[in-house]
Amino acid sequence: MTIVRAALTQTAWTGDKESMIAKHEDFVREAAAQGVQVICFQELFYGPYFGVVTDAKYYEYAEPVPGPTTERFQALAKEHKMVIVLPVYEEESPGILYNTAAVIDADGTYLGKYRKTHIPNLPKFWEKFYFRPGNSGWPVFDTAVGKVGVYICYDRHFPEGWRALGLEGAEVVFNPSATAPGISNRLWELEQPAAAIANGYFIAANNRIGRESDEFGDEAVTFYGSSYFVGPNGNFVGDVASTDRSELVVRDLDLEEIRGIRQTWQFYRDRRPDTYGPLTEG
Repeated sequence: MTIVRAALTQTAWTGDKESMIAKHEDFVREAAAQGVQVICFQELFYGPYFGVVTDAKYYEYAEPVPGPTTERFQALAKEHKMVIVLPVYEEESPGILYNTAAVIDADGTYLGKYRKTHIPNLPKFWEKFYFRPGNSGWPVFDTAVGKVGVYICYDRHFPEGWRALGLEGAEVVFNPSATAPGISNRLWELEQPAAAIANGYFIAANNRIGRESDEFGDEAVTFYGSSYFVGPNGNFVGDVASTDRSELVVRDLDLEEIRGIRQTWQFYRDRRPDTYGPLTEG
C-alpha cells in the first residue's frame, strides 16, 4: 500500500469520560465516511489532562489495556476496517499506572501497546504523580496500513526514541499530545519536522484544544491544537489545524516518499553507532 489516508483528532474535554468516548466513536465514523484507513486520538483521549494538578481522584480514569475501552474500539475498528491508535490511562495492577497507547489493527485485532517513556515533572505537568516511566521499549506495529510507531507528548523532546523507531522500520509515527502555551509553541513547530527528516518517515502530531477550567479552575491551561502531519522531507502535509476548533484532520500520505528521501539523504548509511557509546554512560 503506497497511499495511506490518515486522520488525527483534536478536541476539547466534554466533562465526562463516557461522552468523550462517544465523541471519538463519532470521529471514527466520520473518518470512515471520508475513506480514512488509520486514525489517532489525542493523549489520554477520554479524560481531562489531569497533569495540571496532583489529585488521587484521577487514578479512577485508569483501566486495563486491553480492557473495556480498548475492546469497544476494537469492535469499531473491525466494523470500519480502520487502524486505531488509542491513547489511554493504563492500570497494569493497583498502583502500577502508565500513560499508554494501544494499537488496534483494521480487523479489530489488538496488536499491542506503547507506554510513554519520558515522564515530566514540571509545573502544570505533574505526570510523575500519575505514571511510571514506560517499559515497553520502542515497538513498531505491522498494521494493515504499514509499520506504525507511537511516541507520546513529552517523549518528542528526546531524539533517541525517534531514531529507535526508525531503526525498527517505522513508516508513520503518531505523537498524541496535550501541549500548553509557552516555549512549547516554538518546539511544536520545530521538533517533529526535524525528527521526520532526520529519520526519514512521516510523523502525525496532535494536541487537544480548549481550557479545562470547569475541571481545574484557575489551575487550568489553554491547549492550542495546531495538529499536523509532516513528511520525511520535513514539510507539512497539508495545512496545520486550527488552535481552537474541534477537528478531524485528514491527509493522504504517500509512503513511497520514504524511499526517495532515504536514497537522497543517507542518514541510516552514514550513522556511526560505534562512536555513540558515551551518550548512554551518564
